[in-house]
Amino acid sequence: MKVRRLSAGLMAAALFTPGLAACTAADDGPAGSSASPTTAAPATAPTSGGPVDGSAEQALLDSTREISNGNFRFTMSALGSTTEGQVHEPSQSAEITVRIGEPGDDLAMNLDLIHTRSDSWVKVDLGGAAAGSVPGLDKLNLGKYQHLDQSRIKGDRNLGFDFDKVDPAGSDVLIQGITEARRTGDGTYAGTLDLSKAAEAGSLDPATITALGGQAQAVPFTAELDPQGRLSELVLEIPAAGQVAAQQIRMTYSDYGNATAARKPPADQVVEAPPELYSLVD
Repeated sequence: MKVRRLSAGLMAAALFTPGLAACTAADDGPAGSSASPTTAAPATAPTSGGPVDGSAEQALLDSTREISNGNFRFTMSALGSTTEGQVHEPSQSAEITVRIGEPGDDLAMNLDLIHTRSDSWVKVDLGGAAAGSVPGLDKLNLGKYQHLDQSRIKGDRNLGFDFDKVDPAGSDVLIQGITEARRTGDGTYAGTLDLSKAAEAGSLDPATITALGGQAQAVPFTAELDPQGRLSELVLEIPAAGQVAAQQIRMTYSDYGNATAARKPPADQVVEAPPELYSLVD
């Protein structure tokens, strides 16, 4: 029997840290063992940072400027989880959908989030044969949006959204950690990043960075820019570390300037979030 060992807290923690799913995937082996990655490409062994191509580095640094304007669609994916959504700064709103778990897992979670500057809502769907063991399941799987108390999610990496830092993946933080960069083609780049300087990037779990130790200082990456020089894809090849399997974390950006305002859920589809929801992410 395949069991994805996702405690309630760990599942929610994967909301903005797709890499965390790799820490929680397991087959029938002992608790804490990692499943062999099936979708992630093997990570290249880190090497010492070579000379940085100044023009390549500058192009990559410039590529994230448009993201800060907060009008784009994005995706993040890693072993066992996917996140996609849109940010629309003009209306101070964002929509994010998270899928944690894979077909056949005994426990999986879907989250649909809507954020405005003053309000946030989440619809939760816990599924799989083991979902019944999650405390308060009947108060979570309501098929409705649960209104979140802003005072309880302010600064929360899992349920909150910071409109002053509009990129959930934190690509600008990642790219500022370049230790080696080179142009590989028309709009394509490769090199290494120092992840030890990027713990605030939403696409990474700080615990994974710690587990990587010295390997975190030279993690291979590839990047693609669109014809306007804006970041369209960033891929990190995370090496294996301890119980964490090697994995690939992929971030994409599209529709710059063409996102739309998030729609607030209808009042008849909203309930106040119960204590069990906040406990899920404590």
